[in-house]
Amino acid sequence: MTLEVFLDDTPGELRAVVERNGRAEHILIERADEAPQTRVGARLIARVKQAAPGLKGVFVDLGGGHEAFMPVKGDTPAVGAKVEVEITAGAREQKAPVARRIGAGEGEVRLLTAAPTLMQTLERLAPGAEIVTGREAIEAGWRAVDEAQGAATVPGGLVHVQRTRAMITVDVDLNAHDMGRARPKDETNRLALREAARLIRLNRWGGLVAIDLIGTQLDGQVILKAAKAAFGADSSAVIGPVNRFGVLMLSLPWREPPLEEVLYADPGVRRFRPAQLAQEAARRLRFALLENTGRARVVLACGPVLAAQVGPLVAELGPRAHLKVDAAAGGDVFSIEAE
Repeated sequence: MTLEVFLDDTPGELRAVVERNGRAEHILIERADEAPQTRVGARLIARVKQAAPGLKGVFVDLGGGHEAFMPVKGDTPAVGAKVEVEITAGAREQKAPVARRIGAGEGEVRLLTAAPTLMQTLERLAPGAEIVTGREAIEAGWRAVDEAQGAATVPGGLVHVQRTRAMITVDVDLNAHDMGRARPKDETNRLALREAARLIRLNRWGGLVAIDLIGTQLDGQVILKAAKAAFGADSSAVIGPVNRFGVLMLSLPWREPPLEEVLYADPGVRRFRPAQLAQEAARRLRFALLENTGRARVVLACGPVLAAQVGPLVAELGPRAHLKVDAAAGGDVFSIEAE
């Protein structure tokens, strides 16, 4: 097994990718504009802001204009009460972050313990691994995003993973190139489960998962064992039996915001959020700087709206990085010019 770690430190965003045997396993993103109160793993003193009996919980004030939903089992704290909480899931689909109640709190609303940093998480995932930076790290980040959003191939099959508002669906198809080979379907399904887990992990998804496997007359114990091997590293995963239609159901916890919501304003057409577009423009400029080390100037040309957002990031890239405002350029259009 070959484990590789890539770290892209572009101003505004730290991005890490962990690859195993040449395939991305994890994408970690730490943005400079993230509120520390809402990051997964942060511990805080919060104030109960509003009861939500229909949701079996309350909304709590985290400070700094941020709030979270806290599920409640047992006694419901009164509005205004202070509680100590830990953020267990980030915001998604315009839903607030989720907080777990630890106990009663005292004093002002405040951050007690910051969430683990990207570097701390990276050390946990790949302890002692050598970290690759520079152009290779930037390319690894782009490659990982592309992998997350595409289908995966396994010997004997294709794995398609899609997310709707209700659930994640995984469709395992026979690969036309392998149909004539004598690979057992249980082996193909086992490999497909591992790939499905990898893609779901890359996209940072959770919730209900339905996996349509190859065939209907399946060995339930073999499939269950393969599913536990693929998804069982997360102790919160709940894996059900294969039903008579050859569909495996499981439930995964939500933690980080989904990758597509971090990157895109419109995931359907992969249109970057305005702030992320500025981040990507800065990353492309940094890549060009690393690629054109003999050029005295490398210029990012863009329209005035994007220029206003990306300007501070360009300034952090050093004296060779320059910004040129093109009044005629569209709001999401930019180009890189080496001079």
